[in-house]
Amino acid sequence: MLATTLSDIRTIDFTEMPDPVIQYPTDAIVKVVASCICGSDLWPYRGDNGPVEAPRTIGHECLGEVVEIGSEVRDFAVGDTVVVPFDHCDNTCPHCLAGSQQACVNYEMTVSGQGELARVAQADGSLMRLEAPGADRLPDLLTLSDVFPTGYHAAFSAGVTPGSTAVVVGDGAVGLLGVLSARILGAERIIAMSRHASRQRLATAFGATDIVAARGEEGEAEVLELTRGVGADAVLECVGTGPAMVTAFNVVRPGATVGFVGVPHGVELPVATMFKKNARLAGGLAPVRRYLPDLLPLVLEGSVSPGLVFDSTLPMSEAAEGYRQMDEREAIKVFLQP
Repeated sequence: MLATTLSDIRTIDFTEMPDPVIQYPTDAIVKVVASCICGSDLWPYRGDNGPVEAPRTIGHECLGEVVEIGSEVRDFAVGDTVVVPFDHCDNTCPHCLAGSQQACVNYEMTVSGQGELARVAQADGSLMRLEAPGADRLPDLLTLSDVFPTGYHAAFSAGVTPGSTAVVVGDGAVGLLGVLSARILGAERIIAMSRHASRQRLATAFGATDIVAARGEEGEAEVLELTRGVGADAVLECVGTGPAMVTAFNVVRPGATVGFVGVPHGVELPVATMFKKNARLAGGLAPVRRYLPDLLPLVLEGSVSPGLVFDSTLPMSEAAEGYRQMDEREAIKVFLQP
């Protein structure tokens, strides 16, 4: 197959790689029909995850058409169009049944979502079937593979409730869909911390009531002023850096929760602040399959349009340009067409 690969820091190619194969009878192979670049893909792209030992496929968000199934797959058939959650699960183990599908005892992850084919472990537990969608629906549906459930996980973990005030730290695609998710969960006031005009506009379209463009202490002071010194009932940390985490705990009200979904890099928790405030931290890797039964109907009925986070569309063969655009903040999120 042809697939997007990472072979060195900031070196993306679209080249021939071995086709994925059925490894276990619970596997399925899907032909990728829509894909995209995730903000977390930029960490290895920039070298922040260490050296790249050998060329490897990259990409974990995709929609697909089932082209092969293992002998124990019962719920899906060749030809089915499916959402492929980036974190695969059997949906039956004790962790899955407790709502922690991201910690499934049979956990695996999509590793060639930006290629022509991808292997899905635990197909029956992971996949969600779709009626064959029109091309205009693909962006919205593709967000269900990761970025929309991840933003929702931040809001859910932070404890957003009807009538509450939420602050979203981070204006990438996850943060923007965190804004949308806070609205879905009923937040009355949503303060988006964003300094980019295009992202501010999208945050407002998704439900943000206030925009704070400043960062650090200045931005924290503005949030506290907006909340009359109280702080937010829920804070969504959607970046994964130390400064973002510090800001999150500085603007959360005492006794409240920071929901974090940004992949942590160089984060040291502000334990003294947490201790003084009795503030909690919850979240982490999103259990995508847990949220799909709630989020898929919203997309299908058209009450939300999460696909608006895609502001650049490229052929998959030009993924390298997509990485450049996101790395240089020319694009929020890049949609890739096979």
